Amino acid sequence: MSQSTHELNEEVQGGSQWVQPLFAEVGKVVVGQKLLVERLIMGLLTNGHVLLEGVPGLAKTLTVRTLASCLHTGFSRLQFTPDLLPADLIGTLIYNPRDGEFSTKLGPIFSNLILADEINRAPAKVQSALLEAMQERQVTIGDQTYKLPDPFLVLATMNPLEQEGTYQLPEAQLDRFMFKVHVGYPTRTEERAILDAMSTSSPKLGVNTLVSPEDIISSREIVNRIYVDDRVKDYIVDIVWASRQPQSHGLKLDGMIRYGASPRATIYLTLAAKAHAFLNGRGYVTPQDVKSVGPDVLRHRIAVSYEAEAEEMTSEMIIEQIFAGLPVP
Repeated sequence: MSQSTHELNEEVQGGSQWVQPLFAEVGKVVVGQKLLVERLIMGLLTNGHVLLEGVPGLAKTLTVRTLASCLHTGFSRLQFTPDLLPADLIGTLIYNPRDGEFSTKLGPIFSNLILADEINRAPAKVQSALLEAMQERQVTIGDQTYKLPDPFLVLATMNPLEQEGTYQLPEAQLDRFMFKVHVGYPTRTEERAILDAMSTSSPKLGVNTLVSPEDIISSREIVNRIYVDDRVKDYIVDIVWASRQPQSHGLKLDGMIRYGASPRATIYLTLAAKAHAFLNGRGYVTPQDVKSVGPDVLRHRIAVSYEAEAEEMTSEMIIEQIFAGLPVP
């Protein structure tokens, strides 16, 4: 480790001065949903895309819009519909008959924060148009490749209840999301606060712009330097391997897993654990950081078998057994 733990802690605490004011500013509009806001900020810190899943009316879109309003960055909201085309997303070539040449019209994806609202309402060809953008941070139109701005983040929402008019996200696209966050109902106290704040025909939902792209990029550099001990790295690799070969770790999950987490899970678990340490003012990662982010990083990367579905076992239950069965360093 090139820096001492004390120096890293001081650097983290100095570089995270914007985090609590940002939480407070978002909290002026969004009641509760602390985990959701935290995961969105962790996505900003690690350059990782976030998929939000929850029933309608849980402030998924409102939270993303509010966060975007607090940042000095570009923002595009894309409503995914069954008749959407890839060109509506990334752009297209337009022929000019006057001079006989094609010109490029860039699509709304050329922004910093992309809200892909109800992403599972668009067909596979539109979802596939996001693959290059999410992985390579670039898009190809015709024979030209165009770099996307930095930071670039896809924040997608989806409704788990509706089936008609929706399309299942392909595994390749799911794997490109760092987090899949389950958005739950507010508590009774929070719901009463929501009633007081929103029960008018035109609620005032203003926030101040606090954070610049430079703040985010500077904090990312600090997150990259956060120390991860070799034993914690081995723990992360063991978790991912246990999702592929549970019997090698003494876990009784034979026949329950159709396929396990990809190497992206190893990378994202490490990055997410670093971001979690950063938000908690530490310059080093603990096993608890890994456990805290593990379910959101892994739930969409582990596919359960038909046998597991027959026993009503979910990927979250498998993840819980993996964390319970592996020794903590």
